[in-house]
Amino acid sequence: MSYIVEKEIKGRKYFYLRHSERNGNRINSKTIAYLGKTREEAEKKAREIEQKLKNEKKIKKEKINEDETEKANANEEQVELTIDELASFCRRKGFVYPSGEIYGGLAGFWDFGHLGVELNNNIKKQWWNFHVYERKDIVGIDGSIITSPRVWEASGHVDSFSDVSVRCKKCRKYSKVDKNELENAMCSFCNGELEKENAKELNLMFKTKIGPVEEESIKVYLRPETAQLIFADFRLVQENARLKLPFGIAQIGKAFRNEISPRDFIFRCREFEQMEIEYFINPEKKECPFFGEIENFELNIYSEEMQKNGEESEKMKVKDALKKGIIKLAWHAYWLALETKWFVELGAKKENFRIRQHLSEERSHYATDTWDLQYKFPFGWQELEGIADRGVFDLSQHEKNSGKDLKLFDEESKKKVLPMVVAEPSLGVGRAFIVFMLDAYSYDEKRNNIVLRLNPKLAPIKAAIFPIVKVDEKIVKMAEDCYKELRKEFSVIYDDSGSVGRRYSRNDENGTPFCITFDEQSLKDETATVRDRDTTEQVRVKVSEIREILRKVIFEGRNILELGKKVNTRVK
Repeated sequence: MSYIVEKEIKGRKYFYLRHSERNGNRINSKTIAYLGKTREEAEKKAREIEQKLKNEKKIKKEKINEDETEKANANEEQVELTIDELASFCRRKGFVYPSGEIYGGLAGFWDFGHLGVELNNNIKKQWWNFHVYERKDIVGIDGSIITSPRVWEASGHVDSFSDVSVRCKKCRKYSKVDKNELENAMCSFCNGELEKENAKELNLMFKTKIGPVEEESIKVYLRPETAQLIFADFRLVQENARLKLPFGIAQIGKAFRNEISPRDFIFRCREFEQMEIEYFINPEKKECPFFGEIENFELNIYSEEMQKNGEESEKMKVKDALKKGIIKLAWHAYWLALETKWFVELGAKKENFRIRQHLSEERSHYATDTWDLQYKFPFGWQELEGIADRGVFDLSQHEKNSGKDLKLFDEESKKKVLPMVVAEPSLGVGRAFIVFMLDAYSYDEKRNNIVLRLNPKLAPIKAAIFPIVKVDEKIVKMAEDCYKELRKEFSVIYDDSGSVGRRYSRNDENGTPFCITFDEQSLKDETATVRDRDTTEQVRVKVSEIREILRKVIFEGRNILELGKKVNTRVK
């Protein structure tokens, strides 16, 4: 059965075609097409799609791809979560809570629980490994959250970092409205009429004061982004790290914005973390020496022309997009592919990503081209990571306002140049968190349980150690000794509560990739069983080898089932 559903996103209506079918006692539903922005357009397109489906009624069983076959064998059902359902799951399992929940919380602020903080730390660690440790052309810094207010004056944030805030006549809540769309805007909460005559611009920077006494204090700001400290420290970092163009400076840190209407869980917050790089090149040398590494990588591209013509996005190789002039710079193409690749290599689903080019009217005045890496969130395609060409704007502004020379000497041309930022990959940790959680979340009918299939590198807990029974002192001691040894290097837990089956279920929901069980056989030959989360299969390994085996499966991507002797067990 197919039916039209209406969704409201940022005060606008969108229509989708969903299909439902009964499977035993369950009804499975999925969105199969976007239908447009009006009911009339949606009904017309729905009729066309339904007719097409009738004409193509051949079941293509022989074309089930490898991934679908694996899912079928594992009885896995990919679940389409709403953002509220994800928030509820995260709260229940200890990933994320509303900050100060016992007092009613505070909009736009969140606390990360015992699992959430580990996942967050792992995301940041993998980002840093990939972008800094594995490269010789990027170094990192950690700038201050509060800095000289002159930094924000030079960057333009003091004068122009603002949004338009308008209150709803009906629900009395404030909505953020684009200046160019104020006339037709409706309330983003209830779709009610807005008090447009009372629209006000709100600077998004949080203000505070510093000083020994109130009368002598000065006004300062919590930083609204991490980029400006990179520009302010640019010359010092370049000299101290002895960097030569092209090179990048990376930073991970907190940023604060007084968002008018924070919403969608941790997607849009007032306090958040950014992972960001400013990549500098000689403006006279725009060739990208790394382009060959990604030229055949395929991207789902949504160009400015496609958007204006009402066309769908198109998949094409990076080199073809560059050749056709869709992406203007090889450097830009390189970073768009590299950032997508980072997500996919850590387990995110490639089909949920696309790159969208900013329209001419929405680009910053100093940018020749800007793209967003987008993800298909439960509330539609949204920006995951911005990748802008900022030119020489920032360094020239800081050079002008500080009076300091920020130019570098180019040995080849024998002259000084002001480096340009050819790409600025800027990613919110919270948005990456949502992506990995959504793509890992699945329901296994055979287990009758949620399985969080996080990449072992990201999993909050790497392994859970069980004694098969907690009354046998010798088995308990072996399990405890293993736990004490592994926790020196890995995030592991010791669990002896409830049946082994229940312990497996708990850890499947937590995303724990491996469960290590000590039993009577362990006493005889000093071995233990290691259960693989994704398949529920188990292998028996030497206790003395467990630490090295975990290194191989977590850091090298080895298959645990190939590193021991497979065993059949009653409890899966």
